Amino acid sequence: MEDILASIKRVIAEEKEIRAAAPPPEMEGDGEEDDVLELDQSMEAVTVPPVDLGPPLMEDDVADESRQRLEALAALAASAPPVPQANPLEEMVREMLRPILKQWLDDHLPGIVDEHVKREIHRITGRPL
Repeated sequence: MEDILASIKRVIAEEKEIRAAAPPPEMEGDGEEDDVLELDQSMEAVTVPPVDLGPPLMEDDVADESRQRLEALAALAASAPPVPQANPLEEMVREMLRPILKQWLDDHLPGIVDEHVKREIHRITGRPL
């Protein structure tokens, strides 16, 4: 959960950085530029032109409020008590049932899926299979 929250915060911060670095539309040029770019020795360091991202997806106050709520959620998740250790008896039963369940699924699941797919195809197309 913390990784997801961190990822969302990072995306919002990156969008703000991109928007801050992009020049306003009226400063990008007058539209009378040539379509051909001539390369010469003076262009040793290649820079990526700014990208017009259009209007922001969210207003700054909405993004800040969302960020605060996500931070509160992250703090709550971090302060949550640790998950209690599983009951040893339950763990033993799970380990005993795992191979039995695997065998049953291996034996029966393909037939169950096949039957449901046939029924659904028949229902959609009206043709028996």
